[in-house]
Amino acid sequence: MSTAARPAYFDRTHTDDLIAFLSASPSPFHAVASAAERLEKAGFRRVAETDAWDGATGGRYVIRGGALIAWYVPEGATPATPFRVVGTHTDSPNLRVKPVPDTGTAGWRQVAVEIYGGVPLNTWLDRDLGLSGRLALRDGSTALVQIDEALLRVPQLAIHLDRQVNDGLKLDKQRHLTPIWGIGEVTEGSLIEYVAEKAGVDAADIVGWDLMTHDVQPPCYLGKDRELLAGPRLDNLLSVHAAAAALAAVAGAALPYIPVLAAFDHEETGSESDTGAQGPLLGNVLERSVYARGGTPEDRARALAGTVCLSSDMGHAVHPNYSERHEPGHHPMPNGGPILKVNVNNRYATDALGRAVFAAACDKAGVPWQTFVSNNAMPCGTTIGPITAARLGITTVDCGIAALSMHSARELCGAEDPYLLASAIKAFLEG
Repeated sequence: MSTAARPAYFDRTHTDDLIAFLSASPSPFHAVASAAERLEKAGFRRVAETDAWDGATGGRYVIRGGALIAWYVPEGATPATPFRVVGTHTDSPNLRVKPVPDTGTAGWRQVAVEIYGGVPLNTWLDRDLGLSGRLALRDGSTALVQIDEALLRVPQLAIHLDRQVNDGLKLDKQRHLTPIWGIGEVTEGSLIEYVAEKAGVDAADIVGWDLMTHDVQPPCYLGKDRELLAGPRLDNLLSVHAAAAALAAVAGAALPYIPVLAAFDHEETGSESDTGAQGPLLGNVLERSVYARGGTPEDRARALAGTVCLSSDMGHAVHPNYSERHEPGHHPMPNGGPILKVNVNNRYATDALGRAVFAAACDKAGVPWQTFVSNNAMPCGTTIGPITAARLGITTVDCGIAALSMHSARELCGAEDPYLLASAIKAFLEG
C-alpha cells in the first residue's frame, strides 16, 4: 500500500462532471457518445474503420456499437513506439427488452425483459425505470433514444402476501421481473411506437433495437460531508470517464508512448463479441496505427513488446455489515485512492512488474493507493485485464476503485476516488 498522504483537496469539478456523464450515459451507446464528446473538445476526431488511416500527429477515435477506441499520436512517434493502454468497459448489468416486448396479465400492460449480466435482482424492484438504447432503422442507420421518465416499474409482492419474505426473498427471473407500464389490453407494437415517438423516428422504420432499463433517480453526493457518491453504472462508467478525462489531458504533450483508451462493451457477459475485449477490435486498431505510420510486422511486434495496459474496473470496498467476507489483511476503503487488484490464479492480470508500474503512476500523481485480494473462501471475479493480456501478449495491470453495492441498480463509492483514479491514469499515460 502507498504511504503517500491523501491530498488536502480534491477536484470536485471532476466528480461533478462524472455525475453529468452518468446521467447522459444510460446505455453503452450513450456512454461512447458522451466520451467522444469530451474527446472532440480536446481535438480528437472520429475516423471510420472503412477508411484509410494516416499516421499524422493528433488524436483519433473509432466507435463500433457500444465500444470506443481512442488514441493520440505525439510528435516524434515512430512505427515502433509502444502504447500505454487504459482498458475499461461501457456496459452494466440491467434488464433488457426482448424482441417481442408487449406482454401482460391480469389486466396489466407489461414489457418483456431479459436479464443482462450478474444482476442482484432485488435492487431492481420498486424503482422508477426509464428506457434507453439504440434503434436500428430500415435504411441501415441507427438512432439513440433516452427516456428519462418513470415509465416502468417492477413491483415487489406485498409482505401481506409473502409473510416469509424477510427470511429470504427468492425471485424467478422469468415470472417476477416483468415490469409494468400501464393497465389495459396488451397491444402488439405499442412499446416501440412509444419509443419511436420519443426518438423522433417513424415506428415503421424501426427493424431492431437494443433497449434497456435504467433507474431514473439521478446520481448524487451522499452523507453529511458529501464524501460519498451514489449512482447507477459506476461499474464501469466511472473508469470510462476517468480514462477519457486523462487521455484528453495528455493530448498535445510530448510523450514517450502512444496513449490509448479502450472502452469495450459486453464485459458483464464475458466479452465475447465484436465490441468486447475477446474480439479483435483493439488489436486491429493498434496494428493499423503502426502501419499508418509506415510500420512493418516487425515494428508492430516491437511496439506491443513495450506496451503496458492498465485495466480499470470497479472493485470491492470492505463492507461494514459483512466484513467477514473480505480478506482480513486487505480492507480497501472509499477515498483511500485507487486499488490494485491481485489474484494469483490470474482472475486479475497484475504481477509484480505490473505492481511497480501502477505504484510509479500513483507516486508520480501524488495519490495514495490500496490493494484488493479476495478472501480465499470466496470466488474471485474477473475483468478485461486477463483477456487483454492473453489476446495481445502485453503486460497488464488490473486496478479500479473501492465500492459497495457492485452490480446494484445504484452503487456507492467515495466522492474523492474518481479524481484520484483519473490522476493516476493520467500519470500512467504520461509514462
